[in-house]
Amino acid sequence: MIIKTNADEIQNYLTDASNLKGNCDAVYIPENVEELREVLKEANKNKTAVTISGSGTGMTGARVPDGGIVITTEKLNKIIELNIEEKFAVVEPAVLLSEFQNLVSENGLLYPPDPTERNCFIGGTVATNASGEKSFKYGATREYVFAIDVAMANGEMLQLERGKQKAVNEKLNLITSTGRKIEISIPAYVMPTTKNASGYFCKPGMDAIDLFIGSEGTLGVITKIKLTLVSKPEKILSCLLFFKTEEEALGFIIKARDMSLESQHLKNENEINALALEFFDDNALKFLSGDYSIIPPDAYGAVWFEQEVTMQNEDGILMKWMELIEEFGGDEETAWIALNEIEIKKIQEFRHAVSAKVNEYISKNNFKKLGTDVAVPNEHFVRFYKYCTNLVKETKLNYVTYGHFGNSHIHLNMLPKNEEEHLLGKELYKNICHKAVELHGTVSAEHGIGKLKTDYLKMMYGEETIKEMAALKKTLDPNLILGIGNIIDETFLE
Repeated sequence: MIIKTNADEIQNYLTDASNLKGNCDAVYIPENVEELREVLKEANKNKTAVTISGSGTGMTGARVPDGGIVITTEKLNKIIELNIEEKFAVVEPAVLLSEFQNLVSENGLLYPPDPTERNCFIGGTVATNASGEKSFKYGATREYVFAIDVAMANGEMLQLERGKQKAVNEKLNLITSTGRKIEISIPAYVMPTTKNASGYFCKPGMDAIDLFIGSEGTLGVITKIKLTLVSKPEKILSCLLFFKTEEEALGFIIKARDMSLESQHLKNENEINALALEFFDDNALKFLSGDYSIIPPDAYGAVWFEQEVTMQNEDGILMKWMELIEEFGGDEETAWIALNEIEIKKIQEFRHAVSAKVNEYISKNNFKKLGTDVAVPNEHFVRFYKYCTNLVKETKLNYVTYGHFGNSHIHLNMLPKNEEEHLLGKELYKNICHKAVELHGTVSAEHGIGKLKTDYLKMMYGEETIKEMAALKKTLDPNLILGIGNIIDETFLE
């Protein structure tokens, strides 16, 4: 066990990609699960607040402590098993996603959850139910978590396997490693049908494992994860396409989305069936133009799409995409079509460069990030997108928009130049979240709630539901030590 208390040594544990800053008394670095459990037992006995720290790539301040101690899982970083025949892996929480995906790929398999920042810990992606561009076809992390071990606030262990512990109506019964029985009342609220990472997953008849996926370190510490894998695609068709008008780019995405959803429903891999459908507005393209000479000066929007293909259907599928490109005026001459894995990675780096530059800007100017993570039902998407962009344009605040438009999921990042503009941006952010909720969407589609979005979760579900979430947390963490400030505003825990 390593314990750090020196201010210089713990600075890296006091912030994350949101640029929120925190403080703590000490950082504990357990080298195995038993050491982690002992720290939890002692903290629970003394009612010491505990913040669980991943790699620090989160966007919501969830790993940023407000006093108490930090437990980092960084030494729990082993890949315990990779079963190629049965297509599963067992890992500890601090395994880097990028390294895991590379290993799996080398063995002819694919782990689909693919968030923009791949230097994250897999435990962090489970704790936030992270997703990414491939979620358009494959879904979020939840779909691939088969089993987890969880260290509870008092050091007891839970072992959860999908399909083994299910709620009966609105009651969920769990048995700890010591044989203690816990009965949990499941809050009765309706989650949005969109891609969603806002608050606890709760519904009648739910699987117990889903309560802990996306719980952001508030209900327990995930110490081991069994992940389901799929076969690696034979080949990927990847293309970055530029448009001269925003309307054409949006029209292309909407039609490609609808065609892909139909193909998914019919399980038809010989028609347009996108793996990813991503959008970049003209501001995002200008933001990147200094680094990428391929961006045409007259481009007013861009779309990146990917689709899995085989040697047999590749030509036919490419032809269908070219017809769609022509229908919506996409520029075939300037299109960047990847012909091999190296080119595919370069296009992916282009996509990731936008968010990286935004984070760099925010950090350089010492602002908290003002980037939306909202999603709405597909039928409201275009109207919602125009509402968001018009709202910001009216204020003349600098911004860039990009995101997972196949999922009707928008990342609109405001880039304030001073504190006055930052305060204005916060008001705009609030209005955008309010509109998303009004349209039966979500305030957080993939990044979670953390400490920065608790007010928006309350906006989304209402105070009574937050009280029910708080009661659920108290059942599992009666001394209220885990992840205080994450998901649930502290006023609901008094």
